[in-house]
Amino acid sequence: MGAGPAHAVHFGTYEAVKEFAGGNIEGGRNQWIATSVAGASATIASDALMNPFDVIKQRMQVHKSEFRSALTCARTVYRNEGLNAFYISYPTTLTMTVPFTAVQFTVYEQLKSFLNPSGVYSPTTHIISGGLAGGVAGAVTTPLDVAKTLLQTRGSSSDPEIRNARGLRDAFRIIWKRDGMRGFARGLAPRVLTFMPSNALCWLSYEFFRTSNNEWPNNWYRIHA
Repeated sequence: MGAGPAHAVHFGTYEAVKEFAGGNIEGGRNQWIATSVAGASATIASDALMNPFDVIKQRMQVHKSEFRSALTCARTVYRNEGLNAFYISYPTTLTMTVPFTAVQFTVYEQLKSFLNPSGVYSPTTHIISGGLAGGVAGAVTTPLDVAKTLLQTRGSSSDPEIRNARGLRDAFRIIWKRDGMRGFARGLAPRVLTFMPSNALCWLSYEFFRTSNNEWPNNWYRIHA
Protein backbone atom coordinates (compact mmCIF):
# COMPACT_ATOMS: atom_id res chain seq x y z
CA MET A 1 0.00 0.00 0.00
CA GLY A 2 2.81 2.41 0.79
CA ALA A 3 5.77 1.26 -1.29
CA GLY A 4 4.33 2.05 -4.73
CA PRO A 5 3.29 5.66 -4.02
CA ALA A 6 6.44 6.24 -1.93
CA HIS A 7 8.72 5.10 -4.77
CA ALA A 8 6.80 7.27 -7.22
CA VAL A 9 7.25 10.29 -4.94
CA HIS A 10 10.91 9.38 -4.37
CA PHE A 11 12.00 9.20 -8.00
CA GLY A 12 9.64 11.97 -9.09
CA THR A 13 11.08 14.33 -6.49
CA TYR A 14 14.62 13.19 -7.29
CA GLU A 15 14.32 13.94 -11.00
CA ALA A 16 12.48 17.25 -10.45
CA VAL A 17 14.97 18.62 -7.90
CA LYS A 18 17.96 17.32 -9.85
CA GLU A 19 16.72 19.07 -13.00
CA PHE A 20 15.96 22.27 -11.09
CA ALA A 21 19.41 22.28 -9.45
CA GLY A 22 21.21 21.74 -12.75
CA GLY A 23 22.28 18.16 -12.09
CA ASN A 24 21.42 17.04 -15.62
CA ILE A 25 23.78 19.50 -17.31
CA GLU A 26 26.71 17.61 -18.82
CA GLY A 27 29.98 18.66 -17.23
CA GLY A 28 28.25 20.97 -14.76
CA ARG A 29 30.40 21.92 -11.79
CA ASN A 30 27.53 21.58 -9.32
CA GLN A 31 26.40 18.19 -10.62
CA TRP A 32 27.50 16.26 -7.52
CA ILE A 33 25.88 18.80 -5.20
CA ALA A 34 22.67 18.79 -7.24
CA THR A 35 22.50 15.00 -7.11
CA SER A 36 23.05 14.98 -3.33
CA VAL A 37 20.39 17.64 -2.71
CA ALA A 38 17.97 15.81 -5.02
CA GLY A 39 18.57 12.52 -3.21
CA ALA A 40 18.03 14.09 0.20
CA SER A 41 14.86 15.86 -0.97
CA ALA A 42 13.51 12.64 -2.46
CA THR A 43 14.15 10.78 0.79
CA ILE A 44 12.45 13.41 2.96
CA ALA A 45 9.38 13.48 0.71
CA SER A 46 8.96 9.72 0.27
CA ASP A 47 9.57 8.94 3.96
CA ALA A 48 6.90 11.45 4.99
CA LEU A 49 4.45 9.36 2.97
CA MET A 50 5.86 5.95 3.87
CA ASN A 51 6.41 6.31 7.62
CA PRO A 52 2.76 5.75 8.72
CA PHE A 53 2.57 2.63 6.52
CA ASP A 54 5.83 1.39 8.03
CA VAL A 55 4.46 1.85 11.56
CA ILE A 56 1.36 -0.17 10.64
CA LYS A 57 3.51 -2.90 9.07
CA GLN A 58 5.71 -3.15 12.15
CA ARG A 59 2.70 -3.37 14.49
CA MET A 60 1.23 -6.19 12.41
CA GLN A 61 4.56 -8.07 12.28
CA VAL A 62 5.38 -8.17 15.98
CA HIS A 63 4.96 -11.48 17.79
CA LYS A 64 1.35 -12.23 18.77
CA SER A 65 0.09 -9.06 17.13
CA GLU A 66 -3.62 -8.41 17.68
CA PHE A 67 -4.00 -6.86 14.24
CA ARG A 68 -5.11 -8.71 11.10
CA SER A 69 -6.12 -5.67 9.07
CA ALA A 70 -4.08 -2.58 8.18
CA LEU A 71 -7.14 -0.36 8.53
CA THR A 72 -7.97 -1.76 11.98
CA CYS A 73 -4.37 -1.28 13.05
CA ALA A 74 -4.34 2.34 11.85
CA ARG A 75 -7.59 3.15 13.64
CA THR A 76 -6.45 1.54 16.90
CA VAL A 77 -3.05 3.25 16.90
CA TYR A 78 -4.65 6.63 16.15
CA ARG A 79 -7.30 6.19 18.85
CA ASN A 80 -4.89 5.04 21.56
CA GLU A 81 -1.74 7.02 20.74
CA GLY A 82 -2.76 9.83 18.42
CA LEU A 83 -1.28 11.04 15.14
CA ASN A 84 2.16 11.42 16.72
CA ALA A 85 2.52 7.62 16.88
CA PHE A 86 2.74 7.44 13.08
CA TYR A 87 5.65 9.89 13.05
CA ILE A 88 7.47 9.19 16.33
CA SER A 89 10.17 7.40 14.32
CA TYR A 90 10.24 9.87 11.40
CA PRO A 91 13.39 11.73 12.58
CA THR A 92 15.06 8.36 13.15
CA THR A 93 13.89 7.17 9.75
CA LEU A 94 15.42 10.24 8.09
CA THR A 95 18.61 9.75 10.09
CA MET A 96 18.75 6.27 8.57
CA THR A 97 17.43 6.82 5.05
CA VAL A 98 19.46 9.92 4.18
CA PRO A 99 22.79 8.07 4.69
CA PHE A 100 21.20 4.95 3.15
CA THR A 101 20.35 6.94 0.02
CA ALA A 102 23.79 8.57 -0.06
CA VAL A 103 25.58 5.20 0.20
CA GLN A 104 23.19 3.53 -2.24
CA PHE A 105 23.44 6.21 -4.94
CA THR A 106 27.23 6.48 -4.59
CA VAL A 107 27.84 2.73 -4.76
CA TYR A 108 25.32 2.31 -7.58
CA GLU A 109 26.76 5.08 -9.75
CA GLN A 110 30.35 3.91 -9.19
CA LEU A 111 29.54 0.27 -9.98
CA LYS A 112 27.45 1.24 -13.00
CA SER A 113 30.28 3.34 -14.39
CA PHE A 114 32.81 0.55 -13.75
CA LEU A 115 30.71 -2.27 -15.23
CA ASN A 116 29.25 -0.26 -18.10
CA PRO A 117 31.52 2.67 -19.11
CA SER A 118 29.50 3.31 -22.28
CA GLY A 119 26.43 4.24 -20.22
CA VAL A 120 23.96 2.44 -22.51
CA TYR A 121 20.97 0.63 -21.03
CA SER A 122 22.21 -2.70 -19.67
CA PRO A 123 19.83 -4.81 -17.57
CA THR A 124 22.63 -6.99 -16.21
CA THR A 125 24.63 -3.95 -15.10
CA HIS A 126 21.65 -2.33 -13.42
CA ILE A 127 20.69 -5.53 -11.59
CA ILE A 128 24.21 -6.18 -10.28
CA SER A 129 24.91 -2.56 -9.38
CA GLY A 130 21.50 -2.05 -7.78
CA GLY A 131 21.68 -5.29 -5.79
CA LEU A 132 25.16 -4.65 -4.41
CA ALA A 133 24.36 -1.00 -3.66
CA GLY A 134 21.25 -2.04 -1.74
CA GLY A 135 23.15 -4.68 0.23
CA VAL A 136 25.94 -2.30 1.24
CA ALA A 137 23.54 0.50 2.18
CA GLY A 138 21.33 -1.92 4.12
CA ALA A 139 24.27 -3.26 6.12
CA VAL A 140 25.63 0.20 6.97
CA THR A 141 22.27 1.47 8.27
CA THR A 142 21.15 -1.65 10.19
CA PRO A 143 21.86 -0.14 13.67
CA LEU A 144 19.55 2.77 12.87
CA ASP A 145 16.90 0.36 11.61
CA VAL A 146 17.01 -1.56 14.90
CA ALA A 147 16.44 1.69 16.82
CA LYS A 148 13.65 2.71 14.44
CA THR A 149 11.87 -0.62 14.91
CA LEU A 150 12.02 -0.27 18.70
CA LEU A 151 10.38 3.16 18.46
CA GLN A 152 7.72 2.02 16.00
CA THR A 153 6.65 -0.95 18.10
CA ARG A 154 6.87 0.67 21.53
CA GLY A 155 3.09 1.05 21.79
CA SER A 156 2.58 -2.73 21.68
CA SER A 157 5.36 -3.49 24.18
CA SER A 158 4.66 -4.50 27.77
CA ASP A 159 8.06 -3.16 28.86
CA PRO A 160 7.63 0.28 30.57
CA GLU A 161 11.10 1.44 29.53
CA ILE A 162 10.44 0.71 25.86
CA ARG A 163 6.95 2.23 25.99
CA ASN A 164 8.42 5.46 27.33
CA ALA A 165 11.20 5.71 24.72
CA ARG A 166 10.93 9.17 23.14
CA GLY A 167 13.54 9.19 20.43
CA LEU A 168 16.73 7.88 18.92
CA ARG A 169 18.85 8.51 22.02
CA ASP A 170 16.50 6.50 24.25
CA ALA A 171 16.37 3.67 21.70
CA PHE A 172 20.16 3.47 21.44
CA ARG A 173 20.50 3.50 25.23
CA ILE A 174 18.02 0.64 25.68
CA ILE A 175 19.61 -1.51 22.96
CA TRP A 176 23.13 -0.94 24.29
CA LYS A 177 22.16 -1.65 27.90
CA ARG A 178 20.35 -4.90 27.09
CA ASP A 179 22.27 -6.42 24.18
CA GLY A 180 25.50 -4.49 23.79
CA MET A 181 27.07 -4.02 20.38
CA ARG A 182 25.50 -7.16 18.94
CA GLY A 183 22.05 -5.70 19.56
CA PHE A 184 22.66 -3.14 16.82
CA ALA A 185 23.30 -5.92 14.29
CA ARG A 186 20.03 -7.75 14.87
CA GLY A 187 18.34 -8.55 11.57
CA LEU A 188 21.46 -7.70 9.54
CA ALA A 189 21.35 -10.76 7.27
CA PRO A 190 17.59 -10.60 6.50
CA ARG A 191 17.87 -6.84 5.88
CA VAL A 192 20.74 -7.27 3.39
CA LEU A 193 19.02 -10.22 1.70
CA THR A 194 15.83 -8.14 1.41
CA PHE A 195 17.45 -5.02 -0.01
CA MET A 196 19.62 -6.75 -2.60
CA PRO A 197 16.84 -8.15 -4.81
CA SER A 198 14.41 -5.31 -4.13
CA ASN A 199 16.98 -2.64 -5.03
CA ALA A 200 18.09 -4.60 -8.08
CA LEU A 201 14.51 -4.67 -9.39
CA CYS A 202 13.93 -1.04 -8.39
CA TRP A 203 16.96 0.27 -10.30
CA LEU A 204 16.26 -2.02 -13.26
CA SER A 205 12.71 -0.66 -13.53
CA TYR A 206 13.84 2.92 -13.03
CA GLU A 207 16.55 2.73 -15.71
CA PHE A 208 14.21 0.94 -18.13
CA PHE A 209 11.45 3.53 -17.91
CA ARG A 210 13.90 6.44 -17.91
CA THR A 211 15.55 5.09 -21.07
CA SER A 212 12.17 4.39 -22.67
CA ASN A 213 10.96 7.88 -21.83
CA ASN A 214 14.08 9.48 -23.31
CA GLU A 215 13.87 7.43 -26.51
CA TRP A 216 10.11 7.70 -27.07
CA PRO A 217 10.07 11.13 -28.81
CA ASN A 218 12.83 10.08 -31.25
CA ASN A 219 11.18 6.74 -31.99
CA TRP A 220 7.81 8.41 -32.50
CA TYR A 221 9.36 10.92 -34.90
CA ARG A 222 11.13 8.19 -36.92
CA ILE A 223 7.93 6.13 -37.20
CA HIS A 224 5.81 9.07 -38.32
CA ALA A 225 8.38 10.89 -40.47
